[in-house]
Amino acid sequence: VCSSDLSAEEKARLCPGATEAECKELIGRFGRSFEKNRSVDALIREAFPVTLSLSLLAAVIWLAVSIPVGVLSALRPRSIGDRITTVLVLIAPSLPVYYFGLLALYFLAYKIPIFPLGGYESFSLSNPWPWFSHLILPAMVLALQFAALYVRLMRSQMLDVMGEDYIRTARAKGLPEWRVVAKHAMANVMIPVVTVIGIILSVLISGSVVIESVFSIPGIGSLLGNAILRRDYTIDRKST
Repeated sequence: VCSSDLSAEEKARLCPGATEAECKELIGRFGRSFEKNRSVDALIREAFPVTLSLSLLAAVIWLAVSIPVGVLSALRPRSIGDRITTVLVLIAPSLPVYYFGLLALYFLAYKIPIFPLGGYESFSLSNPWPWFSHLILPAMVLALQFAALYVRLMRSQMLDVMGEDYIRTARAKGLPEWRVVAKHAMANVMIPVVTVIGIILSVLISGSVVIESVFSIPGIGSLLGNAILRRDYTIDRKST
């Protein structure tokens, strides 16, 4: 509901003593929070950058882990490393993300205080470490399940490509194995793999809802969870 859509009587009731600009900020287009007495618009604007930064950091970790692990697993099929990777890839997606989050908090923040016990610090160019230290553990937990799925995809695509005729031709020309993989195989493996990055990024943002609640991160997930638990429904112009 916009403040411009309200009558003078409704403005006086919903934002008494406020100017037009203050009333617009207080009510917004999506209503007003009961608990915080602020517009939902402002709350979303504050929470979304936190969720976005967590999702982007998780995406960097997920890509940095899944691509090399999937390639190495495909280059040495049926090896001990490949079998261990296969087992982990099957286990990781089957367990809920909040379970990993609670385990990570207990062992890596409480028992062994490597990381902070949840919370969030705003990003600062002069000193980004507090921001990074508070987000790295939840980002790793969030990236774990998606990295496992991506490892399977990378391994499958690499195995298919390594059996193609142009790979055998490159080897017959005497090219070193690293060049065959880096120049010929990876260029074709990444084509179908890149197409799913956008889909997984959107899933990362939605998956951060649970992680934010576990690690007490003030993002969209925490905002939604608190509103549900406290029944903080938005106020429209007909509310009393």
